[in-house]
Amino acid sequence: MLRCAVQLYNPVKKHNYLRIVLTVGLDGFFYYTDAMLLKDRTAWVLFILLIVLFALLLIWPVVRVVGGGFYVDGSFTAEYLLGVFRNPVYAEGLWNSFKLAVGSTLLATLFAVPPAWIANYYSFRGQKFLSALLLVPMVLPPFVGAIGFLQILGPYGALNALLGCGPIDWLGRSRYFSIIMLQALSFYPVIYLNVAAALANIDPAMDEAARNLGGGRATVFRRITLPLVMPGVFAGCTLVFIACFTELGTPLMLNYTRCAPVQVYDALKEISASPFPYALVTVVLICSVLLYSAGRLLFGRKGYAMQTKASVSAQQIRLSGWRGMLAVLPFMLVTTFALLPHLGVVLTSLAEPGSWYQSVLPLKFTGANYREALGHGMTVNAIRNSLIFSLLAVVLNLVIGVSAAWLITRSRLRLRGVIDTLAMVPLAVPGLVMAFGYISLSRYLTGLLSTSAAASWTTWLDVRENPALFLVIAYAVRRLPYMVRAAVAGLQQTSLTLEEAAANLGASALKTLRRITTPLIMANLIAGLLLTFAFSMLEVSDSLMLAQKTEFYPITKTIFELFQLVGIGQYLAAALGVWAMLLLTVMIAGSSVLLGKKLGALFRA
Repeated sequence: MLRCAVQLYNPVKKHNYLRIVLTVGLDGFFYYTDAMLLKDRTAWVLFILLIVLFALLLIWPVVRVVGGGFYVDGSFTAEYLLGVFRNPVYAEGLWNSFKLAVGSTLLATLFAVPPAWIANYYSFRGQKFLSALLLVPMVLPPFVGAIGFLQILGPYGALNALLGCGPIDWLGRSRYFSIIMLQALSFYPVIYLNVAAALANIDPAMDEAARNLGGGRATVFRRITLPLVMPGVFAGCTLVFIACFTELGTPLMLNYTRCAPVQVYDALKEISASPFPYALVTVVLICSVLLYSAGRLLFGRKGYAMQTKASVSAQQIRLSGWRGMLAVLPFMLVTTFALLPHLGVVLTSLAEPGSWYQSVLPLKFTGANYREALGHGMTVNAIRNSLIFSLLAVVLNLVIGVSAAWLITRSRLRLRGVIDTLAMVPLAVPGLVMAFGYISLSRYLTGLLSTSAAASWTTWLDVRENPALFLVIAYAVRRLPYMVRAAVAGLQQTSLTLEEAAANLGASALKTLRRITTPLIMANLIAGLLLTFAFSMLEVSDSLMLAQKTEFYPITKTIFELFQLVGIGQYLAAALGVWAMLLLTVMIAGSSVLLGKKLGALFRA
């Protein structure tokens, strides 16, 4: 193959306006294989538009938070930031949040790594079913699982009734260990997916070579396997740590108030009066970003085991009899613990109000809670709001995500890595911080426009009056990495030949994207859309903080408010939680079918 380039020069405008690259094939014919310079111009325009969008929707709210903590009364100061650590209440909250995150991450790793390792090296009866069961916790937000935990392990719950003992509070008075357990049982699938993907990408020839040199199974695991999967382990642990460090819903449901997220939530009423809430959120942001950056620097480039294809196919060892039962045991233990919150929520949703008290099971069952959950004034409004907000977020997510993915994979801009980095920033910036930033931004914009001719538009910008705009933006930005990674995966697997053929026939870059590329990656896009929609419907931190008026409550905020009601409240909250579980189950199952084993790539740091 011989390639030659012809570049035409415009002496009037003094720049190259056409670049043609010809390829001489083996058959002697010429093929036009490179696009005109218009591609680069389109890429630059798209790059600038994306930078503007990221600046407005992602960077500006974060800058408002950081600025509120450092820039006070027109001057720079670190006094309030240091004051967070000097304040014993804030310092205790940060320390408690750190302990919760460490404990949850370690326990989640313990739940995730052994089953992933066993599933990679061994095969046994029921393996696929048990592996699928391990992902069940993904369909239940941890704060909803708190309803089931309280009903089963509370002083007058099912466990005490089963044991026939007094009112022992198995959750503990401080609720510390119960929060760790709930968060670990909810987030360990993220670590499991990362570890399973890392193990699957290791060349089996490396293990065989180590064993041929006399290495035992334990030595091979310690010297070969473990170092190669550490990037995947750390990637999953980083996401879990950040999620647990900033988790708001679970501590609220269990009344654990001495932690940073709840303190930020309580400080919303002081957002205009004191810089301390900004300083506290800034500390939370700094901790999350430092941890995420450390993970990227230490392990982000050590994916050497995952960059090459295996030279031989992996041969799993078939287990049967007592060895097969022994392999099943870790799966059964993890699944049993993981399904406890789900079981508690389902039983609570089926119990007649007041019928599950000091008994192993509800004394009376009813399906009225489900009908009431779909017919109650608060729930109907919440479902409608969540559907509208999530659908709008999906549209915004699709436009930004596909544009970013196309620029990352199909352009030759040296700065395209900036877009890739910005698209992943929401993984490092907690939803708690983003929500606080949007509230601060809302107050700033409404104050700025209240005296101008655009004062009539301030209702849409005032999160206290109408949070719809900021909820849509928050949902879209928080789940943007899923869409970008899904689209990038599809584009990387799609050959450039068809796109080059379209360019040869005179199609523009945008037309090629619309008519050729998009249909080829449609499965990836649908998977990303399903995940974005499902997780937006059940977003917790943004919903709890941004939705401040009843008529704009989404599903998660309504579940939290219903749980506070005496009498029928917790039963309706559980029923609404089950409906949410069913929705998320369908969405994740659909995404798994479309992406297959690549589903885990969407949950990497």
